[in-house]
Amino acid sequence: MHTQGKIIDCHTHVFPEEVRGNREKFCTLDPAFRLLYQDPRARMAGSDDLVADMDAQHVDQALICGFPWEDSGLCRWHNDYLMESARRFSGRLIPFACVSPKNIASAAVEIDRAVHGGMKGVGEIAHYSGRDLQWAVPLAQATAEAGVPLMIHTSEEIGHKYPGKVLHGLGALFEFILAFPHLTIILAHWGGGLFFYELMPEVARATRRVLYDTAASPYLYDSRIYEIAVKIAGAERVIFGSDYPLKQPGVYIRDIEAAGLEISTRKKILGENLAAVLL
Repeated sequence: MHTQGKIIDCHTHVFPEEVRGNREKFCTLDPAFRLLYQDPRARMAGSDDLVADMDAQHVDQALICGFPWEDSGLCRWHNDYLMESARRFSGRLIPFACVSPKNIASAAVEIDRAVHGGMKGVGEIAHYSGRDLQWAVPLAQATAEAGVPLMIHTSEEIGHKYPGKVLHGLGALFEFILAFPHLTIILAHWGGGLFFYELMPEVARATRRVLYDTAASPYLYDSRIYEIAVKIAGAERVIFGSDYPLKQPGVYIRDIEAAGLEISTRKKILGENLAAVLL
């Protein structure tokens, strides 16, 4: 099914063949990667796989992310793969830079290199063993200086546990947002539910430059979340992201089209909102 307007998936992950073909090796190199990908059922895909699925499901463009490796050299290598993928599939893929959450000095240098090399933002950044967001402050500073958006991994505070669930607290997330009022921040996974607190006027004022992506939504919420999020945060603040290959984009597109939203709102969520920020 094809909906009206351009469809842009704001949250996908692709890996070089060396990682996909040597999962065990990279699990020994990085504890966060091991946490998420040691199970052989955890899906990984390359850029060719992504574009093939985009074609099959009528997705026009996709924002591609790598992985926040602890080793800054691996981050640079992965970013090179993302940039090369964007060149090969000209106009289809929008690369974001992955940087190390533990090597801040090299991360700032890599952000500058990546943006000058054509990458359109930074993310998805995450520290899967971190309990607060102090590690992200210098990364946000470097991203703000580069003049591009930042995508940050978030998790809901309650509910079932799963690999990659990080409980840094919505209070800490809100303080982080307050510290960077001029930075466009994409909060993955609905911001861990932060948008519900936009019923508080002070939170709504502070989060005006925050976008909420829908990644992993089918695993976390029922489909009413689309209508509720639009009512609370506004149609311009929700962006479609699949977390591919965790889930195929068509699943979200069908849910959004069945959510009872106006056509203009669906178009905003499925592409226009992200395009206004990046393109």
